[in-house]
Amino acid sequence: MAPRVFVARRLPVDAAAFLEGDAEVDVFEAPRPPTPDELRARAAPCRAIVSLLSDRIDDALLAACPELELIANYAVGVDNVDLAAAKARGVRVTNTPDVLTDATADLTWALLLAVARRLREGERVARSGDIGAWQPTGLLGLELAGATLGVFGFGRIGRAVARRAQGFGMRVLYTTRSPVPEAEREGAAPVSKAELLARADVLCLCAPLTPETRHAVGAPELAAMKPGAILVNTARGALVDEAALVQALDAGPLRGAGLDVFEEEPKVHPGLLERDDVVLSPHIGSATEHTRRRMAEIALGNVRAHLRGEPLLTPV
Repeated sequence: MAPRVFVARRLPVDAAAFLEGDAEVDVFEAPRPPTPDELRARAAPCRAIVSLLSDRIDDALLAACPELELIANYAVGVDNVDLAAAKARGVRVTNTPDVLTDATADLTWALLLAVARRLREGERVARSGDIGAWQPTGLLGLELAGATLGVFGFGRIGRAVARRAQGFGMRVLYTTRSPVPEAEREGAAPVSKAELLARADVLCLCAPLTPETRHAVGAPELAAMKPGAILVNTARGALVDEAALVQALDAGPLRGAGLDVFEEEPKVHPGLLERDDVVLSPHIGSATEHTRRRMAEIALGNVRAHLRGEPLLTPV
């Protein structure tokens, strides 16, 4: 009997065709995540799961899946997977690194520019059908040339965001857990977190979510930011204390924020929804046709390699 594989959402690649001859594939077709009960029931007889960030893979789920050997996470991050529990049960874990770097960096800049140049407000005015008389003081935004970009987390995506700043004539500062020797050649200078907050005109969050980075930007950090600064988050929503962010937008010092990820995703803090100084997107950092297809090919390729006894493509 062919091994079973559960795919927790429809992918841009036909999973059954990709794994034809290697596995019997069960795809969750609903346009929503499976509930914990659905995930447990569908994954129980399977040797591999292709999971998404919204699928919590914890010890309770692993205990209910005695046949499980592989979790192929359709993401770079694996904060939805209890890695210690998986290791203890001999379940291997893979992710989809590298392929979404440029797509996410591009969206980071889209949000950055939209907030800096007040595009949400401008579009609302233009769509009203009456833009009014041109005013020298109308919709004044932040000029990026000569401004300072701060990058919190200087991995692949953080470095890609920083490289794009060169074309805008921005200075780049960064902070990260590990030294990045090549950063100086790329025009980026390492600083402490405190200095990053104090000097950045635009602060981009590009760090993974860990116990240490959860609420890395809370009320004290927001209060320490430069007056008129912009916050952009395309990493993980829980890096930011959203209640504190709303207060900082109300009382200062922030000019605005661009967010692609949210603390209680898929819910968005209600205090962010109607603000003209906040630009929101629904977790689409990797949402290009090329990137999402490559992510699927990598995740399914890891499943195929495991079932064939071959080396995994991207083990965690």
